[in-house]
Amino acid sequence: MSYALSLGDTSLILAQRLGEWVGHAPALEEDLALANIGLDLLGQARYLLSYAAQLEGRGRSEDDLAFLRDPQDFLNLSLVEQPNGDFGQTIVRQFLIDAWQLELFERLQHSSEPKLAELAAKAIKETRYHFRFSSGWLVRLGDGTEESHQRVQTALDALWRFTHEMFVASPAELEVIALGIGPDPASLAAGWSSRVAEVLEEATLKKPADVAYSWHGKRGQHSEHLSRLLAEMQFMQRTYPGAKW
Repeated sequence: MSYALSLGDTSLILAQRLGEWVGHAPALEEDLALANIGLDLLGQARYLLSYAAQLEGRGRSEDDLAFLRDPQDFLNLSLVEQPNGDFGQTIVRQFLIDAWQLELFERLQHSSEPKLAELAAKAIKETRYHFRFSSGWLVRLGDGTEESHQRVQTALDALWRFTHEMFVASPAELEVIALGIGPDPASLAAGWSSRVAEVLEEATLKKPADVAYSWHGKRGQHSEHLSRLLAEMQFMQRTYPGAKW
């Protein structure tokens, strides 16, 4: 259950972050693109949280898992809970996650668990579009004006430390590795690094030094940013329990 929950939480929190851009993106086309990517991620989250609830067997639903858990119960990657910042920072965050999800879903298509294989087969198609969007914008900004280059390089330097967590196995991941259900996160690192390096070179951006990050969202250790995000996301359900439209 924890493995599905971790993947679902990562997509859910990133979808929420992208939703914060609706009506605020630099242009209408980008506004729609970010919203659509967010909806794709929300669809992935719903599937995974429903699956996690089914495995749990306690009668909880996807909504219960999304809106009635406390921050320490979430298992998302720390990277996705980081604030949007400016458009360049959002693009950097999205690019780093997209490259990781491409590697992950390519492996999960061959999972021995049919539910995860089914999800991955659909999600990989969506993620290829997400990666084209984020990598295209990263190149435009990195190889653009002096200011745009500096902004995305600064964002890359600030967010890079959170990527270490992607490739360190949590207890839940160790379990699915042993069962042959999911890939070893460390096995995704080479492909991810190759994808990232190719785009960074085209964008004339420098790869930051690798730094281990002490917090691990996959283990329920989060920054203060997640609490603020959940306070907004969960407001209606917490204030009016069981409310229906």
